[in-house]
Amino acid sequence: MNEYLPKALVIGSGFGGIGAALRLRALGYHVDLVERLDSLGGRAQVFEKDGFRHDAGPTVITAPFMFEDLFSLFDEKLSDHLEFVPVSPWYRFHFPDGSDFDYGDDMAAFEAGMAKYREADIEGYRRLLDASREIFEVGFEKLADQPFLKFTDMLKQVPALLRLRSDLTVSQFVKKYITHPYLQQALSIHPLLVGGNPYDTTSIYALIHYLERKWGVHFCMGGTGKLVTELEKLMRRHGVAIHTGADVEEIVVSGKKVTGIKCTDGREMEADLVVCNADPPTVYREMMPVGGKSFLRPKKIIPEALTKYSMGLYVLYFGTTRQYPDVAHHTIWLGERFKALLNDIFNKQIATDDFSLYLHRPTATDPSFAPEGCDSFYILCPVPNLQGNIDWDVYGPELRNRIVKALSETIMPDLESHVTADFWMHPGDFEKQYRATYGAGFSIAPVFRQSAWFRYHNRDPDIGNLYFVGAGTHPGAGLPGVLSSAKALEKMIPAQSNLQSQLYSDELASDVLAEAGE
Repeated sequence: MNEYLPKALVIGSGFGGIGAALRLRALGYHVDLVERLDSLGGRAQVFEKDGFRHDAGPTVITAPFMFEDLFSLFDEKLSDHLEFVPVSPWYRFHFPDGSDFDYGDDMAAFEAGMAKYREADIEGYRRLLDASREIFEVGFEKLADQPFLKFTDMLKQVPALLRLRSDLTVSQFVKKYITHPYLQQALSIHPLLVGGNPYDTTSIYALIHYLERKWGVHFCMGGTGKLVTELEKLMRRHGVAIHTGADVEEIVVSGKKVTGIKCTDGREMEADLVVCNADPPTVYREMMPVGGKSFLRPKKIIPEALTKYSMGLYVLYFGTTRQYPDVAHHTIWLGERFKALLNDIFNKQIATDDFSLYLHRPTATDPSFAPEGCDSFYILCPVPNLQGNIDWDVYGPELRNRIVKALSETIMPDLESHVTADFWMHPGDFEKQYRATYGAGFSIAPVFRQSAWFRYHNRDPDIGNLYFVGAGTHPGAGLPGVLSSAKALEKMIPAQSNLQSQLYSDELASDVLAEAGE
């Protein structure tokens, strides 16, 4: 090629990084995607053991159109490559008294379920949904993919944020409309799926209620591993160069400009701009040069000493030698304590004897995850991150046994006799495997003082060609959040010549096919 095509380099291949690579490619950039693991997906890895398959990362798809957008950037259809199916119920809650509550798209069944606890809360929920829609129309439709680069960007939104009472927590928001304690817990649970304590997380996240009603909750047949595979094929078809096993040691900076990266294996790559899908605290602490005041000052308004990180995750994977058809695809098992337990996890950061759990049973929808007549399970248990002083070599096996015993005595009879091929990950594994600061499951916590402009910025305040996508930057964790952060790049980075882009895409695609022997 005679003309120079600007080069973009994306660090990390979580869904934020994949979205960034595809959007930059569509803007006309030569894109290199580097991933320290041997396969793409970031935390969305796939584990297999003894015939059982497990998605290691996100399992709930709530805004499927955002994935459709990535295919449509290249005039392709998602449905030609992937099948998203609605899940019903969205979630089944199991309460300490043994009762169950299904939360899903069937409003008649949902309201009948609420009536078993408190009939007056049906009207309260309708008003909650109206309020959630108002938050959604501002927080998601107007702000989710808007980069907050200046404080004035935040000030412009203050009237709307005050009107919507974003100073309230999700728990406070729900309690305005719902009176039964169990229903309050069930309808406040969403922040835990993005790393937040419902008693601390800003009520902006209450928009998830309306988001789910608008688009539903879906599962990708084949799992999120299949989703990553097809997105990887999409990137390769359209000229994104992918490098796995590339652990970034340093982001090279000259003056106030990024010029490329150095990897631990000696590889060096140049770039005109860099997009980080890595955990922002890790990037600034471990990947940036040490010399120079501009790199030492805080990259967000809240100093590190006051920064609040999301909880850690203990994730237990196992198969069963029998099936449990009464366990829904997404099941939330709540213990006797709720607020006190979350306080122990998020604030006291201590190990507890009790717990609450999120169970993912993909075989409820896709039998391919387990041998015939068996089930596959992924159980997520919120725990303190590594700021807590917990010996995971001791506590990990103990927690496994307590979880299996508790489920065996409640919703999964005789589980202790049928569990097989089990293993687990704890916050120490998250720190080592994903370079997550303190092993936090979702980077910094989604509290109000760490939202929008107060979060890590989508573009570094000093270095004009260093960008961030993913859970740690605006708008936050969760699939809609990280995909929105990638979309925000389009508002900050200019498009390049489509002609140059097509020429490069054709060249690189030919090279990839030649290397594959096709």
